[in-house]
Amino acid sequence: MDEAMRRFAALRPHLEEGVSLTTAARAADVPIRTAQRWLSRYRLEGLDGLKVRARSDRGTRKLPGPLITLIEGLALRKPRLSCAAIYRRAETVAKSRDWSVPSYGTVHSIVQALDPAMVTLAQDGACAYRDRFELIHRHRASAPNALWQADHTMLDILIIDANGKSVRPWLTAIMDDYSRAIAGYLVFLGAPSALQTSLALRQAIWRKLNPDWPICGIPETLYVDHGSDFTSEHLEQAAAALRFQLIHSAVARPQGRGKIERFFGTLNTELLPELSGNVVNGKPATSPKLSLADLDAVIGAWITETYNSRTHRETGLPPLTSWCADGWLPQMPNSIDDLDLLLVMVAKPRLVRRDGVHFQGLRFMSTILAPYVGESVTIRYDPRDLGEIRVFHKNRFLCRAISPKHAHETITLKDIQTARAAQRRALRQQVNERVGVVAEYFPEGTARRTTETAPRPQRKSKLRTYQSDD
Repeated sequence: MDEAMRRFAALRPHLEEGVSLTTAARAADVPIRTAQRWLSRYRLEGLDGLKVRARSDRGTRKLPGPLITLIEGLALRKPRLSCAAIYRRAETVAKSRDWSVPSYGTVHSIVQALDPAMVTLAQDGACAYRDRFELIHRHRASAPNALWQADHTMLDILIIDANGKSVRPWLTAIMDDYSRAIAGYLVFLGAPSALQTSLALRQAIWRKLNPDWPICGIPETLYVDHGSDFTSEHLEQAAAALRFQLIHSAVARPQGRGKIERFFGTLNTELLPELSGNVVNGKPATSPKLSLADLDAVIGAWITETYNSRTHRETGLPPLTSWCADGWLPQMPNSIDDLDLLLVMVAKPRLVRRDGVHFQGLRFMSTILAPYVGESVTIRYDPRDLGEIRVFHKNRFLCRAISPKHAHETITLKDIQTARAAQRRALRQQVNERVGVVAEYFPEGTARRTTETAPRPQRKSKLRTYQSDD
């Protein structure tokens, strides 16, 4: 329409002011023959006659159909061919079949006219095609706690572990799909496991001590990926006992977890760059200073004070406000002990000895165990607190056994492992010190041999020799 109005503006002096067509065309810098053609079309069709018309043969080519198909097929082959290589092959075939030889520009235009989706599918495979061209369905749960998402990510930050080494921690987060609120999280070291997932889920389900973080309850559905920790029998048993549905996303399809992946991206780009030890392009921008507990506290404060409280771009409401909605009561477990038994407690077989149950170098004792000396039992323990264990006999709860050595303190499995490593280092240092003393008395090269070595017997030659006469 803009071009039609430009042409009409060139004809306007002639149509409305009586100026001759030659003068109007000269003023508009338009050839007189072109102006005459425009005027004729305007009088026949009005303003539509001044529109730019497409060529009747546009989109058609004079090349033989098989040659065009050949060029397109060469462009879709793997490995990808350059346009020059396609032109040379098409030229060879055209000459051998007595077809008109296409120019390089024609071959290039045929290649460029191919559907990008078809080229991606042919050259890059189904996964690339799916990620770029397939339709997606943006799903949102119908109500709070109707659907939760859980996933892990390695954080872009280095911290100091118990041994004084710089390590990158992991984060497990659980998000409510409807409100985008974070219901629970766990920062930890080492590879993700079913236990880490259970600890994060425990925090998400149970009531928090922080009154500004009211998100809790049992979800109707938990949406996870196909990691070994999410497909574990332990998590499936917990889902069956708590009566929520466990759904795994399609393999190699991260689109279904886009909401929680976006949360990870926000955390890595907004919070972590403000902390010491932030990793940029695989390298720390600053030296690490935080411990695991420090990072856990910072992330927890950011979730409750910033992320859950500010307006979300997608929903238009703060996640906390959206989760609370019009007021409702989430479904809760009967007690925290029942929840721990399902999610956190790790089961191990043990034998009751006369001095109690031995586990992880600790001794656990209870008077109720007296009739069960020599019996096989199953213990369940919380890796975060090894001060006590729960003892079961033939799937029946017996008692809680206490470690007398740590009755009034909390000791975790990580603490025990750290103590073991420290003890090994201390023993190794003592060994090195004592070996070093030996070197003072027996310097290298002058050490006395404690045993006399007998001279090696001369090996008799198998070659016969004769004693020469004197």
